[in-house]
Amino acid sequence: MTHRERVLAALSHKEPDRVPIDLGGTESSGMTAVTFLNLADRLSITHIPRIFDVYQQICLIPDDVLDRFDIDTVPLVFEPAHWTADTTSDSRSALSPAAWRPDTLADGSRVVRDSSGRVIASMPSGGFYFDPVYSPLAGVTDIAALDGYKEDFDRFDMSAMFDEGLDRMVERARALHEDTSRCVVANLCVHILAAGQILRGFENFTMDLLINEPLACAVMDKLLEAYFPRIDTLASRLRDYVDVVLVNDDLGTQAGPMISPDTYRKMVKPFHARLFAHVKKRFGKPLLMHSCGSIRALIPDLIEIGVDAINPVQVSAVGMDPTRLKKDFGKDITFWGGGCDTQSVLPNGSPQDVRDEVKRRIDTLAPGGGFVFTQVHNIQPGVPSENIIAMLDAAREFGGY
Repeated sequence: MTHRERVLAALSHKEPDRVPIDLGGTESSGMTAVTFLNLADRLSITHIPRIFDVYQQICLIPDDVLDRFDIDTVPLVFEPAHWTADTTSDSRSALSPAAWRPDTLADGSRVVRDSSGRVIASMPSGGFYFDPVYSPLAGVTDIAALDGYKEDFDRFDMSAMFDEGLDRMVERARALHEDTSRCVVANLCVHILAAGQILRGFENFTMDLLINEPLACAVMDKLLEAYFPRIDTLASRLRDYVDVVLVNDDLGTQAGPMISPDTYRKMVKPFHARLFAHVKKRFGKPLLMHSCGSIRALIPDLIEIGVDAINPVQVSAVGMDPTRLKKDFGKDITFWGGGCDTQSVLPNGSPQDVRDEVKRRIDTLAPGGGFVFTQVHNIQPGVPSENIIAMLDAAREFGGY
Protein backbone atom coordinates (compact mmCIF):
# COMPACT_ATOMS: atom_id res chain seq x y z
CA MET A 1 0.00 0.00 0.00
CA THR A 2 1.08 3.59 -0.45
CA HIS A 3 1.45 5.85 2.56
CA ARG A 4 -1.75 7.67 1.63
CA GLU A 5 -3.72 4.45 1.12
CA ARG A 6 -2.50 3.16 4.47
CA VAL A 7 -3.74 6.19 6.42
CA LEU A 8 -7.06 6.38 4.60
CA ALA A 9 -7.67 2.67 5.20
CA ALA A 10 -7.10 3.15 8.92
CA LEU A 11 -9.48 6.11 8.93
CA SER A 12 -12.08 3.89 7.26
CA HIS A 13 -11.67 1.35 10.09
CA LYS A 14 -10.00 -1.16 7.84
CA GLU A 15 -6.76 -2.96 8.57
CA PRO A 16 -4.01 -1.79 6.17
CA ASP A 17 -0.80 -3.73 5.58
CA ARG A 18 0.65 -2.10 8.68
CA VAL A 19 -0.26 0.59 11.20
CA PRO A 20 0.34 4.00 9.61
CA ILE A 21 2.88 6.21 11.35
CA ASP A 22 2.68 9.98 11.78
CA LEU A 23 5.66 12.14 12.69
CA GLY A 24 5.11 15.85 12.23
CA GLY A 25 1.94 15.54 10.16
CA THR A 26 0.36 17.97 12.62
CA GLU A 27 1.82 20.71 14.82
CA SER A 28 1.17 18.41 17.79
CA SER A 29 2.78 15.19 16.54
CA GLY A 30 6.29 16.32 15.72
CA MET A 31 9.16 17.68 17.78
CA THR A 32 10.78 20.90 18.86
CA ALA A 33 13.70 22.22 16.85
CA VAL A 34 16.03 21.45 19.78
CA THR A 35 14.86 17.84 19.81
CA PHE A 36 15.17 17.56 16.05
CA LEU A 37 18.75 18.82 16.04
CA ASN A 38 19.72 16.26 18.66
CA LEU A 39 18.10 13.51 16.61
CA ALA A 40 19.71 14.77 13.39
CA ASP A 41 23.13 14.61 15.06
CA ARG A 42 22.44 11.04 16.13
CA LEU A 43 21.38 10.11 12.57
CA SER A 44 24.30 12.02 10.98
CA ILE A 45 21.90 14.31 9.15
CA THR A 46 22.81 17.94 8.48
CA HIS A 47 19.76 20.17 8.29
CA ILE A 48 18.83 23.62 9.57
CA PRO A 49 15.32 23.26 11.00
CA ARG A 50 12.49 25.53 9.86
CA ILE A 51 10.41 26.52 12.89
CA PHE A 52 6.86 26.85 11.56
CA ASP A 53 5.10 26.86 14.94
CA VAL A 54 6.95 29.70 16.59
CA TYR A 55 5.13 29.48 19.91
CA GLN A 56 5.78 25.79 20.50
CA GLN A 57 9.09 26.01 18.57
CA ILE A 58 8.08 23.05 16.39
CA CYS A 59 9.96 22.45 13.17
CA LEU A 60 9.11 20.81 9.88
CA ILE A 61 10.48 17.27 9.57
CA PRO A 62 12.70 16.91 6.47
CA ASP A 63 12.30 14.14 3.92
CA ASP A 64 15.42 12.23 4.91
CA VAL A 65 14.03 11.71 8.43
CA LEU A 66 10.57 10.82 7.08
CA ASP A 67 12.22 8.29 4.76
CA ARG A 68 14.42 6.84 7.50
CA PHE A 69 11.39 5.93 9.60
CA ASP A 70 8.95 5.20 6.74
CA ILE A 71 6.57 7.95 7.89
CA ASP A 72 3.14 8.04 6.23
CA THR A 73 2.12 11.68 6.71
CA VAL A 74 3.21 15.15 5.74
CA PRO A 75 1.74 18.50 6.90
CA LEU A 76 0.34 21.31 4.81
CA VAL A 77 0.70 24.38 7.02
CA PHE A 78 0.71 28.12 6.46
CA GLU A 79 4.24 29.29 5.74
CA PRO A 80 6.02 32.62 5.33
CA ALA A 81 7.14 34.03 2.02
CA HIS A 82 10.63 34.26 3.49
CA TRP A 83 12.50 32.45 6.25
CA THR A 84 15.20 34.20 8.26
CA ALA A 85 18.06 33.11 10.46
CA ASP A 86 17.12 32.49 14.08
CA THR A 87 18.40 30.44 16.99
CA THR A 88 16.86 27.71 19.09
CA SER A 89 16.51 28.02 22.86
CA ASP A 90 19.94 26.37 23.17
CA SER A 91 21.51 28.83 20.69
CA ARG A 92 21.80 26.59 17.64
CA SER A 93 20.97 27.72 14.12
CA ALA A 94 17.41 27.57 12.89
CA LEU A 95 15.09 29.37 10.47
CA SER A 96 11.90 31.19 11.47
CA PRO A 97 9.34 33.29 9.57
CA ALA A 98 10.97 36.57 8.58
CA ALA A 99 8.28 38.62 10.36
CA TRP A 100 8.96 36.82 13.66
CA ARG A 101 11.66 38.99 15.22
CA PRO A 102 12.40 38.13 18.86
CA ASP A 103 14.41 40.59 20.93
CA THR A 104 16.62 39.36 23.74
CA LEU A 105 16.32 41.43 26.91
CA ALA A 106 18.93 42.10 29.57
CA ASP A 107 17.61 39.29 31.78
CA GLY A 108 17.98 36.75 28.98
CA SER A 109 14.28 36.53 28.19
CA ARG A 110 13.03 36.98 24.63
CA VAL A 111 10.03 38.97 23.48
CA VAL A 112 8.21 39.55 20.21
CA ARG A 113 6.47 42.83 19.44
CA ASP A 114 3.77 43.69 16.94
CA SER A 115 3.97 46.63 14.51
CA SER A 116 2.93 49.04 17.28
CA GLY A 117 5.71 47.89 19.61
CA ARG A 118 3.38 45.98 21.93
CA VAL A 119 4.79 42.73 23.35
CA ILE A 120 2.66 39.87 22.05
CA ALA A 121 4.80 36.87 23.01
CA SER A 122 7.55 36.12 25.50
CA MET A 123 9.97 33.35 26.41
CA PRO A 124 11.52 33.45 29.89
CA SER A 125 15.26 33.09 30.29
CA GLY A 126 16.07 29.40 30.08
CA GLY A 127 12.65 28.62 28.62
CA PHE A 128 11.78 26.53 25.60
CA TYR A 129 8.61 28.18 24.28
CA PHE A 130 6.98 31.52 23.58
CA ASP A 131 3.73 32.26 25.42
CA PRO A 132 1.09 34.58 23.94
CA VAL A 133 0.77 37.48 26.37
CA TYR A 134 -1.63 39.85 24.67
CA SER A 135 -5.40 39.42 24.53
CA PRO A 136 -6.85 42.15 22.29
CA LEU A 137 -10.43 41.65 23.50
CA ALA A 138 -9.62 41.54 27.21
CA GLY A 139 -11.32 44.84 27.97
CA VAL A 140 -14.42 44.32 25.85
CA THR A 141 -17.70 44.40 27.77
CA ASP A 142 -20.09 45.51 25.03
CA ILE A 143 -21.04 43.13 22.22
CA ALA A 144 -21.24 46.02 19.76
CA ALA A 145 -17.57 46.77 20.43
CA LEU A 146 -16.59 43.46 18.81
CA ASP A 147 -17.16 45.05 15.39
CA GLY A 148 -13.98 47.04 15.98
CA TYR A 149 -11.85 43.89 16.16
CA LYS A 150 -12.55 42.44 12.73
CA GLU A 151 -8.86 42.08 11.87
CA ASP A 152 -8.18 40.17 15.10
CA PHE A 153 -10.92 37.68 14.20
CA ASP A 154 -9.94 37.46 10.55
CA ARG A 155 -6.27 36.85 11.30
CA PHE A 156 -6.65 34.62 14.35
CA ASP A 157 -3.93 31.92 14.37
CA MET A 158 -2.96 32.88 10.82
CA SER A 159 -0.93 35.96 11.58
CA ALA A 160 0.75 38.29 9.13
CA MET A 161 3.99 36.33 9.43
CA PHE A 162 2.42 33.62 7.22
CA ASP A 163 2.48 35.73 4.09
CA GLU A 164 3.45 33.31 1.33
CA GLY A 165 0.19 33.85 -0.55
CA LEU A 166 -2.42 31.35 -1.63
CA ASP A 167 -0.95 30.63 -5.06
CA ARG A 168 2.32 29.51 -3.54
CA MET A 169 0.52 27.42 -0.92
CA VAL A 170 -1.44 25.69 -3.67
CA GLU A 171 1.77 24.89 -5.52
CA ARG A 172 3.27 23.40 -2.35
CA ALA A 173 0.12 21.35 -1.80
CA ARG A 174 0.16 20.08 -5.37
CA ALA A 175 3.80 19.08 -5.04
CA LEU A 176 3.20 17.30 -1.74
CA HIS A 177 0.29 15.37 -3.19
CA GLU A 178 1.76 14.52 -6.59
CA ASP A 179 5.45 14.12 -5.81
CA THR A 180 4.99 11.94 -2.74
CA SER A 181 2.54 9.22 -1.78
CA ARG A 182 2.33 10.49 1.77
CA CYS A 183 -0.99 11.49 3.31
CA VAL A 184 -1.29 15.29 3.22
CA VAL A 185 -2.77 16.73 6.42
CA ALA A 186 -4.01 20.31 5.97
CA ASN A 187 -4.11 22.45 9.11
CA LEU A 188 -6.87 25.08 8.86
CA CYS A 189 -5.87 26.93 12.07
CA VAL A 190 -9.46 27.28 13.25
CA HIS A 191 -10.39 27.18 16.93
CA ILE A 192 -13.44 28.08 18.98
CA LEU A 193 -12.79 27.61 22.71
CA ALA A 194 -9.04 28.26 22.50
CA ALA A 195 -9.62 31.28 20.26
CA GLY A 196 -11.98 32.83 22.78
CA GLN A 197 -9.50 32.17 25.58
CA ILE A 198 -6.63 33.80 23.69
CA LEU A 199 -8.58 36.75 22.33
CA ARG A 200 -10.45 37.54 25.57
CA GLY A 201 -7.95 36.09 28.03
CA PHE A 202 -8.26 32.61 29.49
CA GLU A 203 -10.04 33.61 32.70
CA ASN A 204 -12.26 36.17 30.99
CA PHE A 205 -13.61 33.82 28.36
CA THR A 206 -14.04 30.91 30.74
CA MET A 207 -16.13 33.18 32.95
CA ASP A 208 -18.01 34.50 29.91
CA LEU A 209 -19.20 30.96 29.19
CA LEU A 210 -20.75 30.84 32.67
CA ILE A 211 -21.96 34.35 33.46
CA ASN A 212 -21.92 36.33 30.22
CA GLU A 213 -23.34 33.94 27.65
CA PRO A 214 -24.37 36.64 25.13
CA LEU A 215 -20.80 37.97 24.91
CA ALA A 216 -19.30 34.47 24.68
CA CYS A 217 -21.71 33.53 21.88
CA ALA A 218 -21.03 36.79 20.07
CA VAL A 219 -17.27 36.11 20.14
CA MET A 220 -17.80 32.59 18.78
CA ASP A 221 -20.17 33.91 16.10
CA LYS A 222 -17.53 36.40 15.00
CA LEU A 223 -15.00 33.58 14.75
CA LEU A 224 -17.28 31.58 12.47
CA GLU A 225 -17.90 34.68 10.37
CA ALA A 226 -14.15 34.92 9.88
CA TYR A 227 -13.51 31.20 9.40
CA PHE A 228 -16.16 30.36 6.83
CA PRO A 229 -14.76 32.57 4.02
CA ARG A 230 -11.25 31.30 4.85
CA ILE A 231 -12.45 27.71 4.60
CA ASP A 232 -14.30 28.40 1.36
CA THR A 233 -11.25 29.98 -0.26
CA LEU A 234 -8.86 27.26 0.88
CA ALA A 235 -11.18 24.41 -0.08
CA SER A 236 -11.79 25.80 -3.57
CA ARG A 237 -8.05 25.68 -4.29
CA LEU A 238 -6.73 22.88 -2.08
CA ARG A 239 -9.32 20.13 -1.79
CA ASP A 240 -7.80 18.06 -4.60
CA TYR A 241 -4.39 18.06 -2.95
CA VAL A 242 -5.19 17.25 0.68
CA ASP A 243 -6.28 13.97 2.24
CA VAL A 244 -7.14 14.87 5.84
CA VAL A 245 -8.24 18.20 7.33
CA LEU A 246 -7.05 19.19 10.81
CA VAL A 247 -8.88 21.37 13.32
CA ASN A 248 -7.71 22.20 16.84
CA ASP A 249 -9.35 23.07 20.14
CA ASP A 250 -8.01 21.86 23.48
CA LEU A 251 -10.93 20.64 25.59
CA GLY A 252 -9.16 18.68 28.32
CA THR A 253 -6.81 18.97 31.25
CA GLN A 254 -4.84 16.21 32.92
CA ALA A 255 -7.72 15.52 35.30
CA GLY A 256 -10.84 16.06 33.20
CA PRO A 257 -12.54 18.32 30.66
CA MET A 258 -11.48 21.97 30.73
CA ILE A 259 -15.11 23.01 31.08
CA SER A 260 -17.95 20.84 32.28
CA PRO A 261 -19.60 18.59 29.69
CA ASP A 262 -22.87 20.45 30.26
CA THR A 263 -21.23 23.80 29.55
CA TYR A 264 -19.50 22.36 26.50
CA ARG A 265 -22.77 21.00 25.11
CA LYS A 266 -24.68 24.18 25.77
CA MET A 267 -22.14 26.78 24.74
CA VAL A 268 -19.31 25.44 22.57
CA LYS A 269 -20.63 22.31 20.86
CA PRO A 270 -23.16 24.17 18.68
CA PHE A 271 -20.34 26.29 17.23
CA HIS A 272 -18.12 23.26 16.75
CA ALA A 273 -21.00 21.52 14.98
CA ARG A 274 -21.43 24.43 12.55
CA LEU A 275 -17.69 24.74 11.96
CA PHE A 276 -17.06 21.05 11.41
CA ALA A 277 -20.08 20.65 9.12
CA HIS A 278 -18.84 23.53 6.98
CA VAL A 279 -15.30 22.10 6.78
CA LYS A 280 -16.54 18.65 5.78
CA LYS A 281 -19.00 20.03 3.23
CA ARG A 282 -16.36 22.18 1.55
CA PHE A 283 -13.42 19.78 1.67
CA GLY A 284 -15.15 16.40 1.61
CA LYS A 285 -12.25 14.87 3.57
CA PRO A 286 -11.88 13.08 6.92
CA LEU A 287 -11.79 15.48 9.86
CA LEU A 288 -9.01 15.12 12.42
CA MET A 289 -9.42 17.05 15.67
CA HIS A 290 -6.62 17.82 18.07
CA SER A 291 -7.47 18.09 21.75
CA CYS A 292 -5.14 17.39 24.62
CA GLY A 293 -6.10 15.98 27.98
CA SER A 294 -8.94 14.02 29.46
CA ILE A 295 -11.74 14.24 26.89
CA ARG A 296 -13.38 10.82 27.27
CA ALA A 297 -16.64 12.42 28.46
CA LEU A 298 -16.79 14.48 25.26
CA ILE A 299 -15.88 11.82 22.68
CA PRO A 300 -19.54 10.87 22.02
CA ASP A 301 -20.25 14.54 21.31
CA LEU A 302 -17.31 14.80 18.93
CA ILE A 303 -18.44 11.68 17.08
CA GLU A 304 -21.95 13.12 16.82
CA ILE A 305 -20.75 16.34 15.19
CA GLY A 306 -18.57 14.69 12.60
CA VAL A 307 -15.08 14.20 14.01
CA ASP A 308 -13.46 11.21 12.30
CA ALA A 309 -10.23 11.04 14.31
CA ILE A 310 -8.83 12.51 17.51
CA ASN A 311 -5.27 13.39 18.44
CA PRO A 312 -3.15 13.08 20.59
CA VAL A 313 -5.03 10.47 22.73
CA GLN A 314 -3.35 11.46 25.99
CA VAL A 315 -3.24 8.02 27.60
CA SER A 316 -1.83 9.36 30.90
CA ALA A 317 -4.83 11.63 31.52
CA VAL A 318 -7.76 10.61 33.70
CA GLY A 319 -10.21 8.34 31.91
CA MET A 320 -8.05 7.95 28.81
CA ASP A 321 -7.18 4.28 29.26
CA PRO A 322 -6.66 3.06 25.67
CA THR A 323 -8.23 -0.35 26.27
CA ARG A 324 -11.50 1.23 27.33
CA LEU A 325 -11.35 3.89 24.64
CA LYS A 326 -10.92 1.25 21.95
CA LYS A 327 -13.71 -0.91 23.35
CA ASP A 328 -16.19 1.93 23.77
CA PHE A 329 -15.44 4.13 20.75
CA GLY A 330 -13.14 2.24 18.41
CA LYS A 331 -15.83 1.51 15.82
CA ASP A 332 -16.82 5.16 15.50
CA ILE A 333 -13.63 7.20 15.71
CA THR A 334 -9.97 6.77 14.79
CA PHE A 335 -7.32 7.18 17.47
CA TRP A 336 -4.55 9.27 15.91
CA GLY A 337 -2.03 9.03 18.72
CA GLY A 338 -1.61 7.29 22.05
CA GLY A 339 1.32 5.34 20.65
CA CYS A 340 3.81 6.25 23.37
CA ASP A 341 3.42 8.34 26.52
CA THR A 342 5.49 11.52 26.27
CA GLN A 343 5.11 12.56 29.90
CA SER A 344 7.02 9.69 31.48
CA VAL A 345 7.96 6.77 29.25
CA LEU A 346 9.54 8.55 26.27
CA PRO A 347 11.63 11.06 28.27
CA ASN A 348 12.48 8.89 31.28
CA GLY A 349 12.33 5.25 30.21
CA SER A 350 14.99 3.11 28.59
CA PRO A 351 14.83 2.24 24.88
CA GLN A 352 13.44 -1.15 25.93
CA ASP A 353 10.78 0.54 28.05
CA VAL A 354 9.81 2.56 24.98
CA ARG A 355 9.66 -0.54 22.78
CA ASP A 356 7.48 -2.33 25.31
CA GLU A 357 5.13 0.66 25.54
CA VAL A 358 4.82 0.89 21.75
CA LYS A 359 3.98 -2.79 21.45
CA ARG A 360 1.32 -2.55 24.17
CA ARG A 361 -0.35 0.41 22.53
CA ILE A 362 -0.33 -1.16 19.09
CA ASP A 363 -1.71 -4.43 20.45
CA THR A 364 -4.56 -2.45 22.06
CA LEU A 365 -5.40 0.17 19.46
CA ALA A 366 -4.56 -1.39 16.10
CA PRO A 367 -7.05 -4.30 15.72
CA GLY A 368 -9.74 -3.53 13.18
CA GLY A 369 -8.03 -0.39 11.93
CA GLY A 370 -8.97 3.00 13.31
CA PHE A 371 -5.44 3.70 14.56
CA VAL A 372 -2.67 5.99 13.33
CA PHE A 373 0.49 5.67 15.38
CA THR A 374 2.12 8.74 16.83
CA GLN A 375 3.42 9.63 20.24
CA VAL A 376 1.27 11.64 22.64
CA HIS A 377 1.98 15.21 21.50
CA ASN A 378 5.26 16.78 20.42
CA ILE A 379 8.58 15.33 21.51
CA GLN A 380 10.14 17.78 23.94
CA PRO A 381 13.71 18.91 24.64
CA GLY A 382 15.51 16.44 26.87
CA VAL A 383 14.03 13.30 25.32
CA PRO A 384 16.95 10.99 24.46
CA SER A 385 17.39 10.51 20.73
CA GLU A 386 17.84 6.78 21.24
CA ASN A 387 14.32 6.65 22.68
CA ILE A 388 12.88 8.44 19.65
CA ILE A 389 14.62 5.99 17.35
CA ALA A 390 13.46 3.04 19.47
CA MET A 391 9.86 4.30 19.36
CA LEU A 392 9.67 4.81 15.61
CA ASP A 393 11.52 1.59 14.78
CA ALA A 394 9.24 -0.33 17.14
CA ALA A 395 6.16 1.16 15.51
CA ARG A 396 7.35 -0.22 12.18
CA GLU A 397 8.39 -3.55 13.68
CA PHE A 398 5.24 -4.29 15.65
CA GLY A 399 2.73 -2.56 13.40
CA GLY A 400 2.15 -5.29 10.83
CA TYR A 401 -1.32 -6.78 10.47
